[in-house]
This record gives sequence, structure tokens and C-alpha cells, in this order.
Amino acid sequence: MGKTIQDKETLRPSPTALLNPRMDPIFKAIFTQETKESYAALESFISSVLGRKIKNLKLTANEPPVDNTTESQMTFDVSVTFDNDEKASIEMQGRNRDYTYEARSEIQVARLLNINAKKGDKWKAEKVYQISVLNFHLPKDDICEMSWYTMKSQKGHGLSGHLNVIYIDLLVLKELAGKPIENLTPLQKWGLYLAYADSEEMSDYIAEIAKSEKGIMEAKRIIRRMSQDDSNWFIQNSYDTAMRDYNDGLYNSEQRGLEKGLRQGRQEGAQQKAIEAATNLLKMKLLTVEQIAQAQGLTVEKVLELKAQIEAGK
Repeated sequence: MGKTIQDKETLRPSPTALLNPRMDPIFKAIFTQETKESYAALESFISSVLGRKIKNLKLTANEPPVDNTTESQMTFDVSVTFDNDEKASIEMQGRNRDYTYEARSEIQVARLLNINAKKGDKWKAEKVYQISVLNFHLPKDDICEMSWYTMKSQKGHGLSGHLNVIYIDLLVLKELAGKPIENLTPLQKWGLYLAYADSEEMSDYIAEIAKSEKGIMEAKRIIRRMSQDDSNWFIQNSYDTAMRDYNDGLYNSEQRGLEKGLRQGRQEGAQQKAIEAATNLLKMKLLTVEQIAQAQGLTVEKVLELKAQIEAGK
């Protein structure tokens, strides 16, 4: 008997499984759809980060169009212009790669300001923001929920404040899980949602958070709808596989380096012991240079070099 529609195979792990918003393409898909839900979620998220009400956002095209219609609403970055012409670039980073992320952030925000600058009799530009949601600690010596950087002198005097780099640390925010929802800030609610949106164990708590914040509720609706589409699971699984392959390659490289280092260390240790033994035998003057070299696995040249050093030290 053939499978019914209900029994058909699917990439979704379970009927209630939800996509992981910490995956870069899923995170971006939440905020880049041309729907009221997506705009409400984006306004809510940015408002929670900047600490002020942000409305009338406009998504800025920053990627070439794709041919696959199932991916038409997914871009590789969330680029936004506010109604006062300020600009923001928002991204999710699930892991810390080998490159220096701080330098990358500075370059990105500088490019954004250059795009926003109007050249004329006077330099005029609105503020720009590079907002990164990080699933790792950065910087390691300033661990907090959110780190906001502008250009300042060594004495703490700021310039115009046009350049703004903001890091949101999900690892810090997720530690707030279980805290009474009425005591959470909007940023903390968003952090907990992003950290646990796909967790079945935390589903009741996250549902309560979503009820308390309209933008998060809209994000939840988007994730729930997207999770019913196998094409989105294919994207997430492919992305997850790429991340695992990268991590496996990195781990294997580290292991090979460690094994090579251990072999080299053992060889250098054995060599040093042979040199020490040969030096003692030379001082005893009981064996010839050739006999010592053969006994210790050294070259005759090396033993002659040791003999010369002993004689020079007399």
C-alpha cells in the first residue's frame, strides 16, 4: 500500500520542529520578507538594540537576485535604512572564524558610512550601525549582553558618533533563561528567543516571551510557517553540514598539528638525551669517537663537535 500525503517523507525532524534562527540564512529570512510580520519583527529587534522606537524601515537591496523562487526572500545580509536616513547592517554569526572579527566589523561599518556620506561644501552623513548577533564571546575581555563601540580618544572623548559597531552576545543572554518575563528588557527577550526558539524543552517559556513582545510574536509566526517548508530545512541542513565540515576540518588540522608536534618533541627529547650521554662518555675517555657515535645514534661529526666543545671549555 502506498504512502498517504500525511505519511510522505520530509526533511523536518518532527511535526513540531522549528528552524534554528542562529543559522545565518534563517536569521536573515525572518527580517527580509516583504510582509507586515517581517517588518514588525525587524522594527522591534532594532528598537530593542538601539533603545529607541524605530519605525518606517526600508530594506536596502544588497545582494544579486536569485533564480530559485524558493529562495527569493532570503538575502545574505539584512541592510536597512531608517526614516531619518540612518543605516544599519545586521547579521548573525554562529561561530568565531579564524579571521579577526573586530577588524571585519570596522571595515563593514566604514563602508556603510561611505555609502551614506554626501559630499559637498560640508561633509554630511547620518549615523550608521554594524549590528552583529554573536553566538560566541567577543571581545573576550569585555563580556556583557551588548557592547557598543564608537570612535573615542584615549581620554574617552568621542568624535561625531557616526560610526557605531554593536555586538550582542547570545551566550550571555541565554543565561537569563527562567528569569521572570516581566523583569526582562526587550533586548533580553530577543536574545532568549534567538537562543531558544528551536528548543522543545524551552518552548513554553519562549511562548510566554513571544506573547509579551509583538515583534517576537511575529518572528515566531514566520519561523513556524517557514518550518513547514522542506526547502528551508534543506537550506538549514546544507548550512549546518558546511559548518560541521569546516569544524571537522579545523579539528583534524589541529590534531595533525598536535601529533606532529608530539613526534617532533619526542625526537628532540631523544636527541638531547643522546647528546648528554655522548658528552659524558667523551669526558670519561673510555670509548672512541666512532664507538660513541654508534652507541648513541649520532653522526661522527656531531660527536666531534661535542668533543671540541668539551676541550674548548677546559
